[in-house]
Amino acid sequence: MTTPNKDGAAGGAAIEVAGLHKSFGELEVLKGIDLTVGHGEVVCVIGPSGSGKSTLLRCVNLLEQPTSGQVVVEGTEVTDPDVDIDVVRRRIGMVFQAFNLFPHLTVLDNLTIAQRRVLGRGKAEAAEVARRNLTRVGLSDKEAEYPAKLSGGQQQRAAIARALSMDPQLMLFDEPTSALDPELVGDVLAVMRSLADEGMTMLVVTHEMSFAREVADRVVFMDGGVIVEQGPPERVIGSPAHERTRTFLARVLDPAAADIEE
Repeated sequence: MTTPNKDGAAGGAAIEVAGLHKSFGELEVLKGIDLTVGHGEVVCVIGPSGSGKSTLLRCVNLLEQPTSGQVVVEGTEVTDPDVDIDVVRRRIGMVFQAFNLFPHLTVLDNLTIAQRRVLGRGKAEAAEVARRNLTRVGLSDKEAEYPAKLSGGQQQRAAIARALSMDPQLMLFDEPTSALDPELVGDVLAVMRSLADEGMTMLVVTHEMSFAREVADRVVFMDGGVIVEQGPPERVIGSPAHERTRTFLARVLDPAAADIEE
């Protein structure tokens, strides 16, 4: 698959998904997804719960094994049975809803352990990289703390810094603010905005419509295991073409009005 990059030039994309199906038993969660993410592009995937958004994300780095279809990441087909998925995953940063920090390790150690074990970096180099990324996310003063001493927002920013410390070529975010109290969401989104400004390729599953509207190059609306529509945020969020998209956005953007309509 050869597709246009973000700037329209021909060339291999960062992520290419073709004919992707995923079933859990008799339940078909993904029903033939085709999606391309260009280098340096920020794509936000929105849609109701159960639409297949997180499953799509997890299929990209093979945390879920697709039932059929093809996924190519930075030119490597991850769905090839012979692929070394561990090598591919080194190029992909993944941030989950849960922070998944090791509770018995300090923040600094959380950021250095994978660098040392997976990338083979020495202790000093790993610590230098970790401190640089803690500064990027505004946590330079928290390196000696344990996760339990941090707020949810701080833990999620530490998780982002941990992913960045592996020098990924692209980042996957699976509803990174959904487990946070509302007042803590802003700091995490600010870090993600800065990554977008730096040109990081990002595929983001999110319910944060303001973030999608302001930061995304493209918004993808999923429902029922299919992509219903996609395009620039001003069109998909501002003037959606499909009734399913309009209904979803009406509920998300104005829940009180949606309750009245019901």
